[in-house]
Amino acid sequence: MTRPTPRSAVILSALLAWSWLALAVPAAAQPMQDAKPYDDRLMRLSEILGAVHYLRELCGANDGQLWRERMRELMEAEGSTALRRARLTRSFNNGYRSYARTYSSCTGPAQTAITRFLSEGAELADAMTKAGP
Repeated sequence: MTRPTPRSAVILSALLAWSWLALAVPAAAQPMQDAKPYDDRLMRLSEILGAVHYLRELCGANDGQLWRERMRELMEAEGSTALRRARLTRSFNNGYRSYARTYSSCTGPAQTAITRFLSEGAELADAMTKAGP
């Protein structure tokens, strides 16, 4: 086996870097192809669903899987690609986890958060519905 010359090593390194970039660009461009104008609101709605799922259960609302079911319906309607479904799931889980870290029992502020989230979620859903596709 021959040792590469310093120049061939530089060329090889440059080719490897270029081929890595060539593979990375389509992956990086994919979110732009998958993006919708209302994605910020949609991701916020997903986060709210996760928070409400946690908080309502914590406060004994006995909703069962109601809020997860609403999230599943949202994903069926909006999760057209694996990347999009992953983003929606991440938003839901972030909402859930964030309030799981904040509240370990049902308190007045937890109940206030539920009320605010339900109101904000309704406003977001209404605004997206009125804006249309």
